[in-house]
Amino acid sequence: MPALTRTIYFKNTVGCIWEEPEGYLRLDYYPGPREEAQFKALLTHVRQALQRHNWSRLLINQQQMSPFKPAEETWMVNEWLPQTVREAGYRYGAVVVAHDVFARLAMTSIVMTSRKLGHTYRNFEHEKEATDWLLSVG
Repeated sequence: MPALTRTIYFKNTVGCIWEEPEGYLRLDYYPGPREEAQFKALLTHVRQALQRHNWSRLLINQQQMSPFKPAEETWMVNEWLPQTVREAGYRYGAVVVAHDVFARLAMTSIVMTSRKLGHTYRNFEHEKEATDWLLSVG
């Protein structure tokens, strides 16, 4: 039997969303500045893919990501995250942390602000650890 492979669900200038054969999404952020419309489009597609597959898990590779802008952070915490948890069943996020310390701090702020939503984030330095944890939950 052939091995299952991941497929691209969506990509743009901000990043790429992969459908993993083990039943979760992977979001790879690209380096560099982000255009707000492209950022929102990418995360909207994450929500739609989770909902379409009825998946609850997301691996978020932020290693090359630049820090979130204040408007991005506000939109994520106040709109995208609550809607994605409520409507798409998002429950587990394994974050492969950014090399940029300010990007790490921005993600920590998002995690702290969104704790009441009923989903769990875990940060990892290495992708294998993140994947192992993600496959052990949900």
